[in-house]
Amino acid sequence: MSRAQAIAQASAYFDQGHFMAALQKRVAMRTESQEAASRPILYRYLHQEIAPELERMGFTFDIIDNPLPGGAPFLLAERLEAGAAFTLLTYGHGDVVRGYDQQWREGLNPWEIVVEGERWYGRGSADNKGQHTINFAALAQVMQLRGGKLGYNVKVILEMGEETGSPGLKQIVAQHAQRLQSDVFIASDGPRIDASTPTMFLGSRGGCNFDLRVNARAGGHHSGNWGGLLRNPGVRLANAIACLIDGKGRILVPSLLPASLPASVRNALRDVKVGGGPDDPPVDAHWGEPGMTPAERVFGWNTLEVLAFKTGNPEAPVNAIPGHAWAHCQIRFVVGSDEQNFIANLRAHLDAHAYADVEVTLSGVQFSATRLNPDDEWVRWGLASMQKTSAKTPTLLPNLGGSLPNDVFSEVLGLPTLWLPHSYPACSQHAPNEHILASVSREALQIMAGLFWDLAEQGAQVLARRSASHESSHRS
Repeated sequence: MSRAQAIAQASAYFDQGHFMAALQKRVAMRTESQEAASRPILYRYLHQEIAPELERMGFTFDIIDNPLPGGAPFLLAERLEAGAAFTLLTYGHGDVVRGYDQQWREGLNPWEIVVEGERWYGRGSADNKGQHTINFAALAQVMQLRGGKLGYNVKVILEMGEETGSPGLKQIVAQHAQRLQSDVFIASDGPRIDASTPTMFLGSRGGCNFDLRVNARAGGHHSGNWGGLLRNPGVRLANAIACLIDGKGRILVPSLLPASLPASVRNALRDVKVGGGPDDPPVDAHWGEPGMTPAERVFGWNTLEVLAFKTGNPEAPVNAIPGHAWAHCQIRFVVGSDEQNFIANLRAHLDAHAYADVEVTLSGVQFSATRLNPDDEWVRWGLASMQKTSAKTPTLLPNLGGSLPNDVFSEVLGLPTLWLPHSYPACSQHAPNEHILASVSREALQIMAGLFWDLAEQGAQVLARRSASHESSHRS
Protein backbone atom coordinates (compact mmCIF):
# COMPACT_ATOMS: atom_id res chain seq x y z
CA MET A 1 0.00 0.00 0.00
CA SER A 2 1.75 3.18 -1.19
CA ARG A 3 1.27 6.46 -2.95
CA ALA A 4 3.06 5.09 -6.01
CA GLN A 5 0.64 2.17 -6.16
CA ALA A 6 -2.34 4.55 -6.04
CA ILE A 7 -0.95 6.50 -8.98
CA ALA A 8 -0.22 3.26 -10.85
CA GLN A 9 -3.81 2.09 -10.33
CA ALA A 10 -5.14 5.42 -11.59
CA SER A 11 -2.94 5.03 -14.68
CA ALA A 12 -4.26 1.51 -15.23
CA TYR A 13 -7.83 2.78 -14.97
CA PHE A 14 -7.06 4.92 -18.02
CA ASP A 15 -4.86 2.45 -19.90
CA GLN A 16 -7.34 -0.44 -19.60
CA GLY A 17 -10.19 1.63 -21.08
CA HIS A 18 -12.26 2.09 -17.93
CA PHE A 19 -12.15 5.87 -18.13
CA MET A 20 -13.20 5.79 -21.78
CA ALA A 21 -16.10 3.43 -21.00
CA ALA A 22 -17.39 5.60 -18.15
CA LEU A 23 -17.06 8.83 -20.12
CA GLN A 24 -18.72 7.36 -23.21
CA LYS A 25 -21.86 6.50 -21.26
CA ARG A 26 -22.00 9.97 -19.74
CA VAL A 27 -21.37 11.87 -22.96
CA ALA A 28 -24.16 9.85 -24.62
CA MET A 29 -26.72 11.43 -22.28
CA ARG A 30 -28.04 14.70 -23.77
CA THR A 31 -27.98 16.68 -20.54
CA GLU A 32 -28.60 20.06 -22.22
CA SER A 33 -29.81 22.17 -19.31
CA GLN A 34 -30.71 25.03 -21.66
CA GLU A 35 -33.40 22.80 -23.23
CA ALA A 36 -36.59 22.33 -21.20
CA ALA A 37 -37.21 18.96 -22.85
CA SER A 38 -33.97 17.63 -21.34
CA ARG A 39 -35.23 17.89 -17.76
CA PRO A 40 -35.93 14.11 -17.40
CA ILE A 41 -32.44 13.37 -18.75
CA LEU A 42 -30.89 15.60 -16.07
CA TYR A 43 -32.52 13.43 -13.41
CA ARG A 44 -31.49 10.21 -15.21
CA TYR A 45 -27.86 11.33 -15.26
CA LEU A 46 -27.87 11.58 -11.47
CA HIS A 47 -29.85 8.37 -10.91
CA GLN A 48 -28.13 6.18 -13.50
CA GLU A 49 -24.57 7.52 -13.65
CA ILE A 50 -23.52 9.36 -10.53
CA ALA A 51 -25.52 7.76 -7.73
CA PRO A 52 -24.48 4.13 -8.49
CA GLU A 53 -20.79 5.05 -8.63
CA LEU A 54 -20.96 6.90 -5.33
CA GLU A 55 -22.93 4.07 -3.69
CA ARG A 56 -20.19 1.59 -4.67
CA MET A 57 -17.75 3.88 -2.84
CA GLY A 58 -19.84 3.87 0.33
CA PHE A 59 -21.65 7.19 -0.08
CA THR A 60 -25.22 7.86 0.92
CA PHE A 61 -27.05 10.40 -1.21
CA ASP A 62 -30.19 12.37 -1.94
CA ILE A 63 -31.37 13.80 -5.24
CA ILE A 64 -33.01 17.13 -4.48
CA ASP A 65 -35.38 19.20 -6.58
CA ASN A 66 -34.40 22.76 -7.36
CA PRO A 67 -36.15 25.32 -5.11
CA LEU A 68 -36.61 27.62 -8.12
CA PRO A 69 -39.32 27.01 -10.72
CA GLY A 70 -38.00 25.08 -13.70
CA GLY A 71 -34.56 24.68 -12.11
CA ALA A 72 -32.36 21.61 -12.54
CA PRO A 73 -31.85 18.99 -9.78
CA PHE A 74 -28.94 18.47 -7.39
CA LEU A 75 -27.25 15.44 -5.87
CA LEU A 76 -25.92 15.71 -2.32
CA ALA A 77 -23.83 12.81 -1.01
CA GLU A 78 -21.56 12.04 1.90
CA ARG A 79 -19.18 9.31 2.98
CA LEU A 80 -18.47 9.60 6.69
CA GLU A 81 -15.76 7.69 8.57
CA ALA A 82 -15.64 7.16 12.31
CA GLY A 83 -12.84 9.23 13.77
CA ALA A 84 -12.31 11.24 10.58
CA ALA A 85 -9.88 14.11 11.16
CA PHE A 86 -11.53 16.54 8.72
CA THR A 87 -13.93 16.77 5.80
CA LEU A 88 -13.43 17.36 2.07
CA LEU A 89 -16.18 18.85 -0.10
CA THR A 90 -16.06 18.35 -3.86
CA TYR A 91 -18.30 19.52 -6.69
CA GLY A 92 -19.09 19.00 -10.35
CA HIS A 93 -21.85 19.55 -12.88
CA GLY A 94 -23.37 17.02 -15.21
CA ASP A 95 -25.21 19.38 -17.52
CA VAL A 96 -23.80 20.64 -20.82
CA VAL A 97 -24.51 23.45 -23.24
CA ARG A 98 -26.53 22.71 -26.35
CA GLY A 99 -25.01 20.12 -28.63
CA TYR A 100 -25.32 22.17 -31.85
CA ASP A 101 -25.27 18.80 -33.61
CA GLN A 102 -25.25 20.17 -37.18
CA GLN A 103 -22.27 22.44 -36.53
CA TRP A 104 -19.78 19.72 -35.63
CA ARG A 105 -17.15 18.75 -38.15
CA GLU A 106 -17.90 15.83 -40.46
CA GLY A 107 -17.27 12.52 -38.71
CA LEU A 108 -17.98 13.91 -35.24
CA ASN A 109 -21.07 13.50 -33.09
CA PRO A 110 -21.52 15.53 -29.88
CA TRP A 111 -23.13 12.53 -28.15
CA GLU A 112 -20.43 9.98 -28.94
CA ILE A 113 -16.74 9.86 -28.06
CA VAL A 114 -14.73 9.98 -31.29
CA VAL A 115 -10.98 9.52 -30.94
CA GLU A 116 -8.57 11.26 -33.30
CA GLY A 117 -5.05 10.89 -31.98
CA GLU A 118 -4.77 12.70 -28.67
CA ARG A 119 -8.19 14.30 -29.02
CA TRP A 120 -11.33 12.69 -27.64
CA TYR A 121 -14.32 14.56 -29.04
CA GLY A 122 -17.75 14.75 -27.39
CA ARG A 123 -20.03 17.27 -25.71
CA GLY A 124 -19.19 17.45 -22.01
CA SER A 125 -15.87 15.66 -22.40
CA ALA A 126 -14.14 18.80 -21.13
CA ASP A 127 -17.00 20.60 -19.40
CA ASN A 128 -17.61 18.93 -16.99
CA LYS A 129 -18.28 15.21 -17.37
CA GLY A 130 -14.69 14.28 -18.05
CA GLN A 131 -13.45 16.31 -15.09
CA HIS A 132 -15.72 14.89 -12.39
CA THR A 133 -15.33 11.39 -13.85
CA ILE A 134 -11.57 11.76 -13.30
CA ASN A 135 -11.99 12.92 -9.72
CA PHE A 136 -14.44 10.20 -8.68
CA ALA A 137 -12.29 7.52 -10.32
CA ALA A 138 -9.10 8.73 -8.64
CA LEU A 139 -10.81 8.80 -5.27
CA ALA A 140 -12.08 5.24 -5.81
CA GLN A 141 -8.56 3.97 -6.58
CA VAL A 142 -7.16 5.53 -3.40
CA MET A 143 -10.01 4.19 -1.27
CA GLN A 144 -9.60 0.68 -2.65
CA LEU A 145 -5.87 0.66 -2.01
CA ARG A 146 -6.31 1.96 1.55
CA GLY A 147 -8.86 -0.70 2.40
CA GLY A 148 -11.75 1.77 2.37
CA LYS A 149 -10.16 3.98 5.05
CA LEU A 150 -9.29 7.52 4.05
CA GLY A 151 -9.12 9.12 7.47
CA TYR A 152 -11.32 11.96 6.25
CA ASN A 153 -14.94 12.44 5.28
CA VAL A 154 -15.95 13.25 1.71
CA LYS A 155 -19.04 15.22 0.71
CA VAL A 156 -20.27 15.81 -2.83
CA ILE A 157 -22.58 18.29 -4.48
CA LEU A 158 -23.24 17.74 -8.17
CA GLU A 159 -25.58 20.10 -9.98
CA MET A 160 -27.34 19.88 -13.31
CA GLY A 161 -27.83 23.57 -14.09
CA GLU A 162 -24.39 25.19 -14.14
CA GLU A 163 -24.66 26.03 -17.83
CA THR A 164 -27.75 28.11 -17.11
CA GLY A 165 -26.04 30.07 -14.33
CA SER A 166 -26.47 27.59 -11.44
CA PRO A 167 -30.00 28.71 -10.48
CA GLY A 168 -30.88 27.50 -7.00
CA LEU A 169 -27.33 26.45 -6.08
CA LYS A 170 -26.85 29.19 -3.51
CA GLN A 171 -30.26 28.46 -1.96
CA ILE A 172 -29.57 24.71 -1.79
CA VAL A 173 -26.15 25.21 -0.22
CA ALA A 174 -27.51 27.69 2.33
CA GLN A 175 -30.42 25.37 3.16
CA HIS A 176 -28.09 22.38 3.62
CA ALA A 177 -25.12 24.28 5.05
CA GLN A 178 -24.85 22.08 8.13
CA ARG A 179 -24.94 18.91 6.05
CA LEU A 180 -22.27 20.33 3.70
CA GLN A 181 -20.04 21.68 6.49
CA SER A 182 -16.43 20.85 5.60
CA ASP A 183 -12.84 21.98 6.04
CA VAL A 184 -11.57 22.28 2.46
CA PHE A 185 -13.07 22.37 -1.03
CA ILE A 186 -11.33 20.68 -3.98
CA ALA A 187 -12.96 20.42 -7.40
CA SER A 188 -12.24 20.63 -11.12
CA ASP A 189 -13.58 22.80 -13.94
CA GLY A 190 -12.21 25.08 -16.61
CA PRO A 191 -8.87 24.84 -18.44
CA ARG A 192 -5.24 24.59 -17.39
CA ILE A 193 -3.01 27.49 -18.34
CA ASP A 194 -1.82 25.24 -21.20
CA ALA A 195 -2.07 21.57 -22.06
CA SER A 196 1.29 20.52 -20.62
CA THR A 197 1.18 22.40 -17.30
CA PRO A 198 -0.76 21.21 -14.23
CA THR A 199 -2.66 24.20 -12.91
CA MET A 200 -4.43 25.29 -9.75
CA PHE A 201 -6.72 28.29 -9.38
CA LEU A 202 -8.24 29.61 -6.17
CA GLY A 203 -11.47 31.31 -7.24
CA SER A 204 -12.79 33.15 -10.25
CA ARG A 205 -13.34 36.58 -11.67
CA GLY A 206 -16.88 37.81 -11.33
CA GLY A 207 -19.11 38.62 -14.26
CA CYS A 208 -21.54 41.52 -14.63
CA ASN A 209 -23.48 41.63 -17.90
CA PHE A 210 -25.38 44.77 -18.82
CA ASP A 211 -27.18 46.36 -21.75
CA LEU A 212 -26.76 49.87 -23.12
CA ARG A 213 -29.64 51.29 -25.16
CA VAL A 214 -30.43 54.50 -26.99
CA ASN A 215 -34.11 54.79 -27.94
CA ALA A 216 -34.25 58.05 -29.86
CA ARG A 217 -37.55 57.60 -31.70
CA ALA A 218 -40.05 54.98 -32.82
CA GLY A 219 -38.52 54.23 -36.23
CA GLY A 220 -36.03 55.19 -38.90
CA HIS A 221 -36.11 58.34 -41.04
CA HIS A 222 -34.62 58.96 -44.49
CA SER A 223 -30.98 59.99 -44.11
CA GLY A 224 -31.17 62.37 -47.08
CA ASN A 225 -34.14 64.26 -45.71
CA TRP A 226 -33.17 64.17 -42.03
CA GLY A 227 -29.40 63.63 -41.90
CA GLY A 228 -27.73 66.28 -39.78
CA LEU A 229 -31.02 67.07 -38.04
CA LEU A 230 -31.70 63.92 -36.00
CA ARG A 231 -29.56 62.28 -33.34
CA ASN A 232 -28.15 59.01 -34.63
CA PRO A 233 -28.53 56.36 -31.88
CA GLY A 234 -25.63 54.31 -33.25
CA VAL A 235 -23.31 57.31 -33.11
CA ARG A 236 -24.51 58.23 -29.63
CA LEU A 237 -24.00 54.72 -28.35
CA ALA A 238 -20.59 54.31 -29.99
CA ASN A 239 -19.38 57.51 -28.34
CA ALA A 240 -20.90 56.54 -25.00
CA ILE A 241 -18.96 53.27 -25.10
CA ALA A 242 -15.83 55.23 -25.99
CA CYS A 243 -16.18 57.23 -22.78
CA LEU A 244 -16.22 53.94 -20.81
CA ILE A 245 -13.29 52.24 -22.52
CA ASP A 246 -10.67 53.67 -24.84
CA GLY A 247 -9.48 52.48 -28.23
CA LYS A 248 -6.85 50.25 -26.63
CA GLY A 249 -9.18 48.46 -24.22
CA ARG A 250 -8.38 50.48 -21.09
CA ILE A 251 -11.30 51.08 -18.72
CA LEU A 252 -11.84 54.84 -18.24
CA VAL A 253 -14.21 54.61 -15.27
CA PRO A 254 -12.14 54.44 -12.05
CA SER A 255 -15.08 53.13 -10.02
CA LEU A 256 -15.21 50.00 -12.22
CA LEU A 257 -11.66 49.02 -11.25
CA PRO A 258 -10.27 47.16 -8.21
CA ALA A 259 -8.48 49.10 -5.53
CA SER A 260 -5.12 47.51 -6.38
CA LEU A 261 -3.28 44.47 -7.63
CA PRO A 262 -2.15 42.75 -4.38
CA ALA A 263 1.50 41.81 -4.08
CA SER A 264 0.60 38.15 -3.44
CA VAL A 265 -1.35 38.06 -6.70
CA ARG A 266 1.40 39.82 -8.66
CA ASN A 267 3.96 37.37 -7.25
CA ALA A 268 1.81 34.36 -8.14
CA LEU A 269 1.45 35.61 -11.73
CA ARG A 270 5.08 36.63 -12.22
CA ASP A 271 6.06 33.64 -14.38
CA VAL A 272 2.65 32.84 -15.87
CA LYS A 273 2.53 32.91 -19.65
CA VAL A 274 -0.80 33.28 -21.43
CA GLY A 275 -1.43 31.85 -24.89
CA GLY A 276 1.17 30.56 -27.29
CA GLY A 277 -0.55 27.24 -27.95
CA PRO A 278 -1.06 26.03 -31.54
CA ASP A 279 -4.79 26.84 -31.47
CA ASP A 280 -4.58 29.98 -29.31
CA PRO A 281 -5.15 33.43 -30.83
CA PRO A 282 -2.12 35.75 -30.62
CA VAL A 283 -2.21 38.08 -27.62
CA ASP A 284 -2.48 41.78 -28.48
CA ALA A 285 0.49 43.13 -26.57
CA HIS A 286 -0.79 46.69 -26.17
CA TRP A 287 -4.44 45.96 -25.38
CA GLY A 288 -5.93 46.54 -21.93
CA GLU A 289 -4.52 48.11 -18.79
CA PRO A 290 -1.04 49.54 -19.54
CA GLY A 291 1.93 48.50 -17.44
CA MET A 292 0.59 45.00 -16.78
CA THR A 293 1.63 41.63 -18.12
CA PRO A 294 -0.94 39.60 -20.08
CA ALA A 295 -1.38 37.32 -17.06
CA GLU A 296 -2.05 40.28 -14.78
CA ARG A 297 -4.58 41.71 -17.21
CA VAL A 298 -6.64 38.53 -17.53
CA PHE A 299 -6.26 37.06 -14.02
CA GLY A 300 -5.56 40.07 -11.81
CA TRP A 301 -7.52 42.98 -13.25
CA ASN A 302 -10.91 44.03 -14.61
CA THR A 303 -11.98 44.15 -18.24
CA LEU A 304 -14.95 45.67 -20.03
CA GLU A 305 -16.06 43.94 -23.22
CA VAL A 306 -18.64 44.80 -25.89
CA LEU A 307 -20.11 41.39 -26.76
CA ALA A 308 -22.75 42.55 -29.26
CA PHE A 309 -23.73 45.84 -30.90
CA LYS A 310 -26.69 46.55 -33.15
CA THR A 311 -28.22 49.59 -34.78
CA GLY A 312 -30.38 49.79 -37.86
CA ASN A 313 -30.67 46.62 -39.96
CA PRO A 314 -27.18 45.13 -40.37
CA GLU A 315 -28.41 42.27 -42.58
CA ALA A 316 -30.05 44.63 -45.09
CA PRO A 317 -28.95 48.25 -44.55
CA VAL A 318 -31.20 51.04 -45.78
CA ASN A 319 -30.66 54.79 -46.19
CA ALA A 320 -32.33 55.68 -42.92
CA ILE A 321 -31.22 57.07 -39.59
CA PRO A 322 -32.15 54.29 -37.15
CA GLY A 323 -34.39 54.93 -34.19
CA HIS A 324 -32.59 52.58 -31.79
CA ALA A 325 -29.18 51.24 -30.86
CA TRP A 326 -28.27 48.47 -28.43
CA ALA A 327 -25.08 46.94 -27.04
CA HIS A 328 -24.62 43.96 -24.76
CA CYS A 329 -21.57 44.44 -22.55
CA GLN A 330 -19.75 42.66 -19.77
CA ILE A 331 -17.43 43.49 -16.90
CA ARG A 332 -15.13 40.69 -15.74
CA PHE A 333 -13.84 41.70 -12.33
CA VAL A 334 -11.61 40.55 -9.49
CA VAL A 335 -11.84 40.70 -5.72
CA GLY A 336 -11.62 44.28 -4.45
CA SER A 337 -14.05 45.73 -7.01
CA ASP A 338 -17.19 47.63 -6.07
CA GLU A 339 -19.39 45.01 -7.70
CA GLN A 340 -22.57 46.03 -5.88
CA ASN A 341 -22.51 49.47 -7.53
CA PHE A 342 -21.35 48.78 -11.09
CA ILE A 343 -24.63 49.87 -12.68
CA ALA A 344 -24.93 52.98 -10.49
CA ASN A 345 -21.33 53.90 -11.26
CA LEU A 346 -21.87 53.42 -14.98
CA ARG A 347 -24.96 55.61 -14.78
CA ALA A 348 -23.10 58.35 -12.95
CA HIS A 349 -20.20 58.30 -15.42
CA LEU A 350 -22.47 58.47 -18.46
CA ASP A 351 -24.44 61.33 -16.92
CA ALA A 352 -21.24 63.21 -16.16
CA HIS A 353 -20.25 62.90 -19.83
CA ALA A 354 -23.65 64.08 -21.15
CA TYR A 355 -25.01 60.68 -22.11
CA ALA A 356 -28.23 60.81 -20.14
CA ASP A 357 -30.05 59.34 -23.16
CA VAL A 358 -28.11 56.04 -22.82
CA GLU A 359 -30.02 53.53 -20.70
CA VAL A 360 -28.06 51.05 -18.51
CA THR A 361 -29.67 47.83 -17.27
CA LEU A 362 -28.40 44.59 -15.74
CA SER A 363 -28.75 41.59 -18.03
CA GLY A 364 -28.53 37.90 -17.19
CA VAL A 365 -26.94 36.00 -14.32
CA GLN A 366 -24.24 37.77 -12.30
CA PHE A 367 -21.27 36.02 -10.66
CA SER A 368 -19.27 37.32 -7.70
CA ALA A 369 -15.49 37.51 -7.65
CA THR A 370 -13.63 35.21 -5.25
CA ARG A 371 -10.01 34.44 -4.49
CA LEU A 372 -8.30 32.41 -1.77
CA ASN A 373 -5.05 33.92 -0.51
CA PRO A 374 -2.24 32.40 -2.62
CA ASP A 375 -0.19 32.05 0.59
CA ASP A 376 -2.76 29.76 2.24
CA GLU A 377 -1.49 26.50 3.79
CA TRP A 378 -3.83 24.43 1.61
CA VAL A 379 -2.41 26.07 -1.51
CA ARG A 380 1.18 25.25 -0.61
CA TRP A 381 0.21 21.66 0.21
CA GLY A 382 -1.75 21.20 -3.03
CA LEU A 383 1.01 22.58 -5.25
CA ALA A 384 3.58 20.34 -3.58
CA SER A 385 1.40 17.27 -4.13
CA MET A 386 0.85 18.14 -7.81
CA GLN A 387 4.58 18.66 -8.36
CA LYS A 388 5.50 15.40 -6.64
CA THR A 389 3.15 13.42 -8.88
CA SER A 390 3.79 15.11 -12.21
CA ALA A 391 7.47 16.06 -11.76
CA LYS A 392 6.41 19.44 -13.19
CA THR A 393 6.18 22.85 -11.58
CA PRO A 394 2.43 23.60 -11.51
CA THR A 395 1.06 27.02 -12.38
CA LEU A 396 -0.87 28.83 -9.65
CA LEU A 397 -3.57 31.24 -10.81
CA PRO A 398 -5.05 33.35 -8.01
CA ASN A 399 -8.36 33.08 -9.86
CA LEU A 400 -9.76 31.84 -13.14
CA GLY A 401 -10.21 34.48 -15.83
CA GLY A 402 -13.78 33.30 -16.35
CA SER A 403 -16.59 32.94 -13.83
CA LEU A 404 -17.73 30.05 -11.65
CA PRO A 405 -20.17 29.84 -8.71
CA ASN A 406 -17.19 29.67 -6.35
CA ASP A 407 -18.71 32.27 -4.01
CA VAL A 408 -21.27 29.65 -2.94
CA PHE A 409 -18.45 27.60 -1.43
CA SER A 410 -16.04 30.34 -0.34
CA GLU A 411 -18.62 32.74 1.11
CA VAL A 412 -21.80 30.83 1.97
CA LEU A 413 -19.83 27.88 3.42
CA GLY A 414 -16.66 29.84 4.21
CA LEU A 415 -14.30 27.25 2.72
CA PRO A 416 -10.79 27.53 1.28
CA THR A 417 -11.27 26.60 -2.39
CA LEU A 418 -8.79 24.78 -4.63
CA TRP A 419 -9.64 24.12 -8.28
CA LEU A 420 -7.52 21.70 -10.36
CA PRO A 421 -8.69 21.91 -13.99
CA HIS A 422 -8.30 18.90 -16.30
CA SER A 423 -8.94 20.57 -19.66
CA TYR A 424 -6.88 23.02 -21.77
CA PRO A 425 -7.59 26.39 -23.44
CA ALA A 426 -8.20 25.10 -26.98
CA CYS A 427 -10.70 22.37 -25.98
CA SER A 428 -13.61 24.13 -27.80
CA GLN A 429 -15.58 24.24 -24.55
CA HIS A 430 -19.15 25.49 -25.26
CA ALA A 431 -18.46 25.29 -29.01
CA PRO A 432 -18.78 22.60 -31.68
CA ASN A 433 -15.99 19.98 -31.63
CA GLU A 434 -15.48 20.04 -27.85
CA HIS A 435 -12.76 17.61 -26.78
CA ILE A 436 -10.26 16.57 -24.15
CA LEU A 437 -6.68 15.42 -24.58
CA ALA A 438 -5.85 11.84 -23.63
CA SER A 439 -2.48 12.79 -22.16
CA VAL A 440 -3.98 15.48 -19.96
CA SER A 441 -6.74 13.14 -18.74
CA ARG A 442 -4.26 10.39 -17.85
CA GLU A 443 -2.00 12.83 -16.02
CA ALA A 444 -5.01 14.33 -14.23
CA LEU A 445 -6.00 10.88 -12.94
CA GLN A 446 -2.48 10.49 -11.56
CA ILE A 447 -2.45 13.95 -9.99
CA MET A 448 -5.82 13.49 -8.31
CA ALA A 449 -4.88 10.05 -7.00
CA GLY A 450 -1.72 11.55 -5.50
CA LEU A 451 -3.69 14.45 -4.07
CA PHE A 452 -6.34 12.26 -2.41
CA TRP A 453 -3.58 10.02 -1.04
CA ASP A 454 -1.65 12.98 0.35
CA LEU A 455 -4.86 14.31 1.85
CA ALA A 456 -5.13 11.12 3.88
CA GLU A 457 -1.49 11.28 4.95
CA GLN A 458 -1.06 15.02 5.51
CA GLY A 459 -4.47 16.71 5.60
CA ALA A 460 -4.86 16.79 9.37
CA GLN A 461 -1.45 18.46 9.76
CA VAL A 462 -2.24 21.03 7.06
CA LEU A 463 -5.52 21.87 8.78
CA ALA A 464 -3.75 22.23 12.15
CA ARG A 465 -1.07 24.54 10.68
CA ARG A 466 -3.72 26.63 8.97
CA SER A 467 -5.76 26.96 12.16
CA ALA A 468 -2.69 27.93 14.16
CA SER A 469 -1.72 30.52 11.55
CA HIS A 470 -5.19 32.07 11.61
CA GLU A 471 -5.22 32.20 15.42
CA SER A 472 -1.81 33.86 15.41
CA SER A 473 -2.91 36.49 12.88
CA HIS A 474 -6.04 37.27 14.90
CA ARG A 475 -3.99 37.75 18.09
CA SER A 476 -1.56 40.07 16.36
